[in-house]
Amino acid sequence: MVKSNKRKKIDLVLAAICFIFILLCILPIVNIFARSLSSTQALIKNKVSFFPVDFTFESYYYVLKDVAFVRSLWWTAILTLICTLVSLFMTILCSYPLIYDSLKGKRLLNGIMLLTMYFSAGAIPNYLLMKQLNLINNPLVLIIPNCLSIFNMILLRSFLYGIPDSLRESAQLDGGGPVAILLKIYLPLSKPVLATLALFYAVGRWNGFSDALMYMTDAKFAPIQLKLYQVINNLSAIETAQSEGFTAPTASEGLKAASVMFATVPILIIYPCLQKYFIAGVTLGAIKE
Repeated sequence: MVKSNKRKKIDLVLAAICFIFILLCILPIVNIFARSLSSTQALIKNKVSFFPVDFTFESYYYVLKDVAFVRSLWWTAILTLICTLVSLFMTILCSYPLIYDSLKGKRLLNGIMLLTMYFSAGAIPNYLLMKQLNLINNPLVLIIPNCLSIFNMILLRSFLYGIPDSLRESAQLDGGGPVAILLKIYLPLSKPVLATLALFYAVGRWNGFSDALMYMTDAKFAPIQLKLYQVINNLSAIETAQSEGFTAPTASEGLKAASVMFATVPILIIYPCLQKYFIAGVTLGAIKE
């Protein structure tokens, strides 16, 4: 009984810590959201905290009027979907053969792939490589170089190792080949981990902008994060001009906040959709009594 009460107290403390941590993560987003819905005068006077002042959709209206920003938003959504599917395909192809003990050179392949996690050529050699492959200013440069994460591959491989070999052996006795076993046994049982990896890849691509900044010069293929970077830089230049007295005050803070919301909210919507798979992934590794 004493141990039970002590366990409950520990659970309450952990729950409180998690709640505080989540709250600290949410407050900056709430502040930005309040700024995006506040009027110009309220932003100039810095009256905004966590509640909009003089509620208005003016900032969102100006952002949506920017054809380049909306086009970048749609392009990033399409790019994220393509990259996620390609990355999952490559991760499955890379991790599935490594669960077979009969694979020749298995240890060597594992060693080579692990080596790439700790050593990288660097930005300049990567740029020269992309230039040599004629991928500079090519949309494929946003897909091919990062289509496989070794860390995610190790996660999937470890998960596939946990599936009993008896399932594979029974399918082999029934005449099933490696591809049929993968499609009919391993992939259906791997939905939780695949959903988790899909989220990792999607978030990484949606938030990525450094590759586009280095390799892309065509504004038509600029991802939303690079576009947001350019918008904030341009608005900061306007604010600098305002401080020098060249122009009248504008709602640059509101435009920044609205742009950030457009670049943040879409990826946040995915989390509730994949929550059940996260829960299933956690319970699969639990000890059953």
